[in-house]
Amino acid sequence: MTVLQGSCLCGAVEFEFATEELDVTACHCGQCRRWSGHYWAAFSGPREGLSFTGGEDKVGWFKSSDLARRGFCRECGSALFWHGEGIEAYKDRISVGAGAIKGAPPLQLTQHIFVDDKGCYYEIADGLPQKDA
Repeated sequence: MTVLQGSCLCGAVEFEFATEELDVTACHCGQCRRWSGHYWAAFSGPREGLSFTGGEDKVGWFKSSDLARRGFCRECGSALFWHGEGIEAYKDRISVGAGAIKGAPPLQLTQHIFVDDKGCYYEIADGLPQKDA
């Protein structure tokens, strides 16, 4: 089990995430692109692995669809979490933005998803697997 520490940009939200899953997925769907400003890079694990060391009351949740919600800092607006609460396989899991993790975490980008919806202004040329959904 690896315990990673993270925070939002302003430091109002601080958290730890305990997980064995260190593979990062880059999501290129339109919602993730609009939410993050580019593509959303995140890794996932059990929801109970997420604990707050400060500022849990500063986390806001936006219900972005009937199936998912997105967590952000109410102070600085940093995109932090994705939770597929309406998706059976994801309701007990949470995704954490890779960029919110402090230091040099042992994370590794392993795949791209929703590439059929990616922005027209960039190419994906890193040789990693690409999925349309």
